[in-house]
Amino acid sequence: MVTRADLQHAVVTTLQRRIGNPILSRLPIQTLLETTGRTTGKPRITPIGGRRTGTSFWFVSEFGDRSQYIRNIKADNKVRLRIRGRWYTGTAHLVLDDDPVARLRTLPRANSTAVRAVGTDLMTVRVDLD
Repeated sequence: MVTRADLQHAVVTTLQRRIGNPILSRLPIQTLLETTGRTTGKPRITPIGGRRTGTSFWFVSEFGDRSQYIRNIKADNKVRLRIRGRWYTGTAHLVLDDDPVARLRTLPRANSTAVRAVGTDLMTVRVDLD
């Protein structure tokens, strides 16, 4: 039986992969997360929203363990982030004891609103920048 969360995940990720991500990835101001594909070993780029605080970058995944980039982080947590046009290396950490809804209130409003609206399994991620 297909649940509402399953359907929502399928619809949103299809729209992101085919429409949103290709457009957003080309914008010079868009923050990008680069992970290493867990089966291919190839770089995988995902547009994300979040905020840098000191030497850390915080964001919330809308689908948690269902997100491909979260699965990639679990396999290899060494990542790169493009923030304001500059690439940084870092180590990603899944922060399971963080309240992702409270975290979204500290992050940029437009992205946080979208994540809350479409997300079904929110998960906080912190990237410690090198």
